[in-house]
Amino acid sequence: MTPIPPFTDEHEAFRAKARDFVLSELRPRAPEYERDEWFPNDVFLRCGEAGFLGLKYEERYGGSGGGYLADAVWTEELAHAGSGGLAAGIGAHTSIATPPIWTFGTEEQKQRYLVPAIKGERIGALGITEPGAGSDVAGITTKAERIDGGFVINGEKTYITNGARADFIVTAVRTTQEGGHGGLSFFVVDRGAGVTSSKLEKLGWRASDTATIAFQDVFVPEEQLLGELNKGFYLIMANFQWERLLMALGSVGGMTCLLELAVQRLSDGRAVSQHKRHRVAEVAVALEAGRDLTYHALRLFVSGQDAVREVTMAKLQTQRAAFDAADATLDLFGDEPELARAARDARLGPIGAGTDEIMKEILGKALGL
Repeated sequence: MTPIPPFTDEHEAFRAKARDFVLSELRPRAPEYERDEWFPNDVFLRCGEAGFLGLKYEERYGGSGGGYLADAVWTEELAHAGSGGLAAGIGAHTSIATPPIWTFGTEEQKQRYLVPAIKGERIGALGITEPGAGSDVAGITTKAERIDGGFVINGEKTYITNGARADFIVTAVRTTQEGGHGGLSFFVVDRGAGVTSSKLEKLGWRASDTATIAFQDVFVPEEQLLGELNKGFYLIMANFQWERLLMALGSVGGMTCLLELAVQRLSDGRAVSQHKRHRVAEVAVALEAGRDLTYHALRLFVSGQDAVREVTMAKLQTQRAAFDAADATLDLFGDEPELARAARDARLGPIGAGTDEIMKEILGKALGL
């Protein structure tokens, strides 16, 4: 069995490059982005020029062909930016908006959307969640009605990362009267007439532009259909495991930052109280458990094995652990802006990409219950 971690020396060299970029290009401006509750689009351009937006995509589309493991390293290192919202905005573009186009898109769709997205020239968002349809995608009500030459879309999406700025939205809609998981389709919708966005205020991830997107009589031509008509549920499920793995990897990266900070501050030669030693020890154990479980799931996933149970476990374990780690550092060092931000940002973990309750339900079924 391949040992943990699943990374090679080449991956570790790339990690050093990624961390240097994050610490020099992103982290210094993170407080500004948090204050403004926005980061400029040139962040995507800089990331694209440095080669970080197409790590798992083929070179013919402008990617580096590094596969999922390179993407995993980048996700961990983004945590060093010190802003969950910044990491979320970049991650939503590279890891949830563009993968459906890569996997299910036509060559023309890949040239039109994936290629400029890898360059950071066009920014993407994924539109699935609705006011009445969150973890249960069977409740999607946004409709696409067929007309000559294409479809007309009406409906609303909410909690969409990059929703205010996205140039295109990979959007789940209902294309038949059939309820439940059937009759769902995906379209790539360009921002234009009939597409409006309104930013949402949030507890955490403040630097990301989470928004509600409304579609009012939006015409999309036939060639904007992504994948097969009425087979959209398969597109939704196809990227869930990777998205949940990325949530786990991001939390591992975040806990690593917090542990490093705590050890550095308490290793100044002064006596450390038993309470502080115990709090740091708890963080260290949670981090090691989360990292080992996540890397195990990652190894299974990249080898093509069924990793639903392991991915679900990793996602479930790391999200609460990341919040607890942030809470521990607040206990140790007080209500500092960076530490408070880490706690706010970590609170999203047990909700995003499937709530803890959904993870427990999936895990229970995987165990045969």
